[in-house]
Amino acid sequence: MVTFVDHPAHMGLLSAGGELRMPFSDAVKYCILGISVILLLLALAILAWQIFRCFSQKHTTYTDQDTVNRDLMYTDEKPTTAGNYSAHPNTKVEDVRTEAQRLSRCLSEASCPSSECSVEDMREQETLKKVNGSLRFSVYYDQLQWCLVVTVFQVEGLMVHRHATSLQPFVKIRLMWAESEGVEAESSKEYSGEVTPPVVYTVLQEWHTRIVKGSCNPLFGDQFSCILPEDKDALHHINLRMEVRDFDKYSRDTVLGEVRVPLGQLNISYPVELQEDLQLPQKDLVGKLLLSLRFLPTSQRLEVGLLKVKTSLTGMCSDAALHARISVQCNQSKLRYQKTTAVARNPVTVFNEVFMFSLPEFPLEQCNILVSLYKTHAAAKSSKHLIGQLSVGKERDSEDEHWTLMLLSVRQPVAKWHDLMI
Repeated sequence: MVTFVDHPAHMGLLSAGGELRMPFSDAVKYCILGISVILLLLALAILAWQIFRCFSQKHTTYTDQDTVNRDLMYTDEKPTTAGNYSAHPNTKVEDVRTEAQRLSRCLSEASCPSSECSVEDMREQETLKKVNGSLRFSVYYDQLQWCLVVTVFQVEGLMVHRHATSLQPFVKIRLMWAESEGVEAESSKEYSGEVTPPVVYTVLQEWHTRIVKGSCNPLFGDQFSCILPEDKDALHHINLRMEVRDFDKYSRDTVLGEVRVPLGQLNISYPVELQEDLQLPQKDLVGKLLLSLRFLPTSQRLEVGLLKVKTSLTGMCSDAALHARISVQCNQSKLRYQKTTAVARNPVTVFNEVFMFSLPEFPLEQCNILVSLYKTHAAAKSSKHLIGQLSVGKERDSEDEHWTLMLLSVRQPVAKWHDLMI
């Protein structure tokens, strides 16, 4: 019996010896091989060209650098004998590096007066410390209605600072209630052997005038009034603080100068018009804040704890609440800020809240912790008023005492009282 077996079509690709045969003609095979050889030769040619360019660029760079170094050497030091021209190349390179370091040091120290820096840079730094302009205003106190009226007329003689092309000035007014009791401060001043207790201020009222664009002598004519506490000596506790600022929509306003007027030293039973020169702005003590810091080096985290806040009782409202905003900036990298919950304001307001910040890099060359305390009212939730700020951190050349204590007590929280300033 003869049995017919049906072989699949693909079995025809196998030869008698079991070898795999390609279903292409010899001409196609030779074309594919030729294309492969051409691509290989092209790749080798490109590689050789790149190597040639690399060596030629290095040779040109070294030649130009030697020429520049030689020119600098001959310009700085004129040789007296021909032997100086044949000095060792290492001596020339060392002298050129020394000269480059001297020039870079002069450029980096342009902000500090030195003999190597130009006189124009020194004058520019001196002008930054000067305040130009004057403020004209009037003050009136109605004793029958316990009402204080402040009118801002004009600012004269302002100068455009170097960070702006034109001014957009306005005046920010604060009524500061002065007290020497209620909050203990660590830094007390001594005058003629007597210790003077620190003065603690409270912001009774805060206003600001309209913004006048593009003027160095802006006219305002804005009037503000408020009811003072019914006390005969109320004026002796109040200082009028007026800051002339340059408005900036995208950053912090620039303070151009300020005027401080103690109302207790003036007879303002009738309208009194004054014109005072602008002075350098200063900060006022408004309270104390207990801050806790802890550094966790393994996880590279910074723990900031806001514990307590001491403020004055003057001007306190029944519906007032406090909340704080904590922002951290490390190695020129600003981390996302965090804020506490709103707590009812008391003579000693307790927060007891801890916040964690993941630090970007190590080591920490520069780190700053800024705590801003705000006051809000239940009647106007959208409006908030800055009470005070404090800053703790490390700079390149120095670091805060609290920061040093934190580094000495790794993984342990360190608490310390800080002054709230405004």
